[in-house]
Amino acid sequence: MIVAGFGFATSATGKSLHEAYLAASEGQAVTALATATDKAEHPAFAELAGRLQLPVHSVPQAALEAINTPTKSGRSISERGAGSVAEAAALAAAGPGARLVSTRHISTDRRATCAVAIGGQT
Repeated sequence: MIVAGFGFATSATGKSLHEAYLAASEGQAVTALATATDKAEHPAFAELAGRLQLPVHSVPQAALEAINTPTKSGRSISERGAGSVAEAAALAAAGPGARLVSTRHISTDRRATCAVAIGGQT
């Protein structure tokens, strides 16, 4: 499974999310999207999932906090307890042994981030 994980502000738009997605997912055959549970039904995120026709994985807060991400955003740490919500969501949803194939990319309006992880190959 290849998962695009997202972190985003409540004010994020479909354009914000799509821009971050395109930057992070270049060259990847993404099979699912993921974000924090409380953001999974955000209208712009739901719109993106519908446009891409991809399933959404809702990642609980505890799972986000449990993942050590390469990126360490002070704001993300203070607000969410994760170095990067996008990276943590992608890794958590991709499952055990997952690795990042793209660290977070930030939309130009700075309202959305996206990272891509691939599930552990056995």
